[in-house]
Amino acid sequence: MPVEPSSRRHPRGLYTLFFTEMWERLGYYGMRALLVLFMAAAVTTGGVGLDDKTTAAIYGLFTCAVYLGALPGGWVADRLLGSQRAVLVGGIIIATGYFTLAVPRVDTFYLGLILVVLGTGLLKPNVSAIVGQLYPEGGARRDAGFTLFYMGINLGATLGPLVCSYLGEKINWRLGFATAGVGMVLGLVQFQLTRRHLGEAGRQPVPRQTGSTRDWGIVAGAAGLIATLYLLVRARVLHLNPRSLASYTAYFIIVIAVVYFAALFLFAGLDRTEKKRLGVVVVLFIASATFWAGFEQAGSSLNIFADRFTQRVISLGRPFEIPAGWLQMANPIFVIALAPVVAAVWLALARRGKDISLPAKFAIGLLLLALGFLVMAGAATIVASGKKALPTWLIATYLFHSLGELCISPVGLSSVTKLAPRRLVGQMMGLWFLATSLGNLIAGLAAGRLTSEDPTKMPLLFLIMVGAAMVVGLLLLSLTKPIKRLMGGVK
Repeated sequence: MPVEPSSRRHPRGLYTLFFTEMWERLGYYGMRALLVLFMAAAVTTGGVGLDDKTTAAIYGLFTCAVYLGALPGGWVADRLLGSQRAVLVGGIIIATGYFTLAVPRVDTFYLGLILVVLGTGLLKPNVSAIVGQLYPEGGARRDAGFTLFYMGINLGATLGPLVCSYLGEKINWRLGFATAGVGMVLGLVQFQLTRRHLGEAGRQPVPRQTGSTRDWGIVAGAAGLIATLYLLVRARVLHLNPRSLASYTAYFIIVIAVVYFAALFLFAGLDRTEKKRLGVVVVLFIASATFWAGFEQAGSSLNIFADRFTQRVISLGRPFEIPAGWLQMANPIFVIALAPVVAAVWLALARRGKDISLPAKFAIGLLLLALGFLVMAGAATIVASGKKALPTWLIATYLFHSLGELCISPVGLSSVTKLAPRRLVGQMMGLWFLATSLGNLIAGLAAGRLTSEDPTKMPLLFLIMVGAAMVVGLLLLSLTKPIKRLMGGVK
């Protein structure tokens, strides 16, 4: 059973979830570090042999679907499985997906990606939900628990590329994917052996009036539709162009967001204050999608830049080429190291009466994103001259992007829960995930152009990324005061 709320110690169940999420993130980020490189690698080297634009489009669709999957995954847990069983079932599906990716056949590759998406949609949101249920009293102790949990995420994100990239790039691509699957299995074993420490947190679905038969019918219908579409594509009855699909999906998400926000403004019965705050959510939605469209270049264009255009050979008695995926470890390492520093800076400013407002933090995050791409423009200039760039350029970019993430990611979810009308908090959270999904999809579309063009054009393309992030960031900064007034006292 979880410890009493009065205790200063964290519930033992927190450590169950810490290691479950650590192993899951180890597998995900290990696989992500390999994914684009594997798809772009020649068939003769064991890769898929896709062009850069197609590779980036598939990557964008995959990462977009991972975030979108959290919405139905939460619904299934709430109505049918309970969070604990959703985590267990989701982990099994994820592991199956990684092992499917490890099968040396191209025709099972997309099936593996689909399974990873479905499993992550079940596991990811529900692990976090259980963490919250371990602290029914809320307060600072709960915040500290989530901080520890967040460290588990970043620890796994550090270890995943370290192990999977070396095995995948240096030995065999499929071995890297299989290692991600082994990591998920270890996480599941640990979860099942220590699951008793979770007590009743997330054990049962939320009580409801509707029967489960209809709900299971919805799940079966959705699974059948996904299976049918996959088989039609496999049989070449249905032809899907990844780049076109990614573009249409981006437009579809934008239309959904516009229509939904409009419906809330016009038909949700909101009072004047609620409409003002909803307007702030719209602004933050745009800022968030812009940020993630740049930040998520890490797994696509920046990963390819590391592979093709970065000097990675070091001397350790004999020459050793650092796997390109190892540079993916920079972001989680920076997050672990700098999160306490950034938090301390915010608190110090608040104590001096110089508290940085929510829109200003978002603006700073976007400007740091722009600064990171400005560094990449410098690195691309070196590449355009016919040389390879030192890895320090990418590491500096990840430093600025990680600082930007710390300005936006920790406060984003919290701000939406404060700004949304109480009766619409759940829907607003869904829309917030929609912004992240849209950003990931745009990132994939942009990445295809960044890496497939003539290297001499790369500096200009990175400068375009600088301009986009800077324009949104400066606009947001200039509107800080009116946005604060619209927030109606929410901080």
